[in-house]
Amino acid sequence: MRALITGITGQDGSYLAEFLLSKGYEVFGVQRRVSNQSSSRISHILPKITMLDGDLCDSASLVAAVKKSKPTEVYNLGAQSFVQLSFSEEIMTSEVTGLGTTRMLAACADSGAKFYQAGSSEMFGNSSPPPQDELTRFVPRSPYGCAKLYAHAMTVNYRERGMFACNGILFNHESPRRGREFVTQKIALAAAAIKKGKQDKLFLGNLDAQRDWGHARDYVQAMWLMLQQPKPDDYVVATGKSHSVRDFCSAAFGRLGLDYTKHVEIDPQFFRPAEVNHLLGDASKAKRVLGWEPTTPFETLVEEMVDSAMEVA
Repeated sequence: MRALITGITGQDGSYLAEFLLSKGYEVFGVQRRVSNQSSSRISHILPKITMLDGDLCDSASLVAAVKKSKPTEVYNLGAQSFVQLSFSEEIMTSEVTGLGTTRMLAACADSGAKFYQAGSSEMFGNSSPPPQDELTRFVPRSPYGCAKLYAHAMTVNYRERGMFACNGILFNHESPRRGREFVTQKIALAAAAIKKGKQDKLFLGNLDAQRDWGHARDYVQAMWLMLQQPKPDDYVVATGKSHSVRDFCSAAFGRLGLDYTKHVEIDPQFFRPAEVNHLLGDASKAKRVLGWEPTTPFETLVEEMVDSAMEVA
């Protein structure tokens, strides 16, 4: 088995590469030739991976990467995935996250490879009361969500043309490898820095926003399981439990014996122009069809992130 992964240097890509290597796959990763993306997340397995030049904004490079790797499975994880940035960089987000998926689908169309597209719960927006499942209406409230929805629809379109193409509608998933710009890692790192006396305050936006947070290590296994099924389909991947940003703060600071209310302050600049209030996934289809269930509780996830932050803060 040969797997080609876009976004391999990111959080999900690194866990997926580890998982596939453990399954005996030959793993190929796509990375831009000129990139400010660090390879630190995969440095420990880099000798086992074949890295190829490729850019989701350059169709020719993607075609070349597919020809060189001859994959049996393709995992399209590459994207501009920071929601807040998408409001100021909507065109770039659309190019990379939306049209980039179309370019990747086109590059793989005649390869015979099975295709996984990394969807997002942000596609739901505030469409309906939670929980959200595969039949919930999509009403995205950010340029990122809109771009992901376009990519989702194009993946379905290619599937209807005969391609084995799946969408994973993944709810929020975190880990110690999460980027520093994301709120969960921002909280974990700040708690560690405050504990060590390196800072005193953490400024955040909407503490009442609720998300369904799981561990990325669990979620990449669901990606793989989707491509092992006899027929392609779309699946929600989630824990079925939601927590507020406030809950995350309480757990993270509490891990270090701190009271978050003494250190966390609200800053309006961190509110989104269009808020998504409550995301909660119903992954019963993934459990029934894929046999997948999350294994990492919210509390354990937070502890892992804070413990890791203490090592680097």
